[in-house]
Amino acid sequence: MTLLKKIIRWIAFKYARLTNLYVKLCRPSGEEYAKYLKKHGRFRFIGDDCIIYTFTNIPDPELVSIGNNVLLSGCSLFAHDGSISVLNRAYNVKLDKVGKIDIKDNVFIGHGAIVQPDVTIGPNAIVAAGSVVTSDVKEGTIVGGVPARTIGKVEDLVKKLKKETEKLPWNDLIQKRVGAYDPALEPELKRRRIKYFFGD
Repeated sequence: MTLLKKIIRWIAFKYARLTNLYVKLCRPSGEEYAKYLKKHGRFRFIGDDCIIYTFTNIPDPELVSIGNNVLLSGCSLFAHDGSISVLNRAYNVKLDKVGKIDIKDNVFIGHGAIVQPDVTIGPNAIVAAGSVVTSDVKEGTIVGGVPARTIGKVEDLVKKLKKETEKLPWNDLIQKRVGAYDPALEPELKRRRIKYFFGD
């Protein structure tokens, strides 16, 4: 990391300034950006070991609570209904529609998913990519679709993936991995995956 990037990152973390420059120039990982948001993001709460990518859309962070070990993969969390301002003007009324979003521990929300106001997700739940979540997601379930409906149980998915992983030619590296990304193993892991899928 260059000296300029280090200085910009330091200013962003210390003073919550130069945020756009920090995101654009430093390109923080999801782990780093979650730590930044935990410190300066105005969220109701953000737990530990979270991953929030910079392209995740959360217009009302003060109405969002995020537990531990949560990964938000380019989704949108809307704690308000944007149509209200149009309706107020068009019908000469004064309406409001907001609600909290409460994401419990051990939750994954896939890319392009949309979470609406007044929703609680999890714990131990998965929201499939592209889903529109309009109601609570029960503990241990996988939801998908528009609107999102239960499509499975996380426990069953873990069992299935465990069996599939045991058969992979790079399973030995996966078992040695420390965390989600292990820089010591990633080059060999990438090489084996490419060879497996595309040959030499």
